[in-house]
Amino acid sequence: MFYVYLLKSINYSEKRYIGYTTNINARLKTHNSGKSPHTAAYKPWRLHVCFVFSEKDKATNFETYLKFHAGRAFANKRLW
Repeated sequence: MFYVYLLKSINYSEKRYIGYTTNINARLKTHNSGKSPHTAAYKPWRLHVCFVFSEKDKATNFETYLKFHAGRAFANKRLW
């Protein structure tokens, strides 16, 4: 399975992160341990929402969509 996930910082409520993984539990541990340079400064993180895909290309396309203008607007309105 392939996962697209949205994280929210527990200590910095305005900080959010969108990512992709094949192991959601391990990836959340990586973010919360500070091993991801993009999220280390704002740890700890909590999983806000997670989407599961059976096809890798659909997951990566959805992640890319969420990170650009139209997808960011969608996420701000519907997901956060």
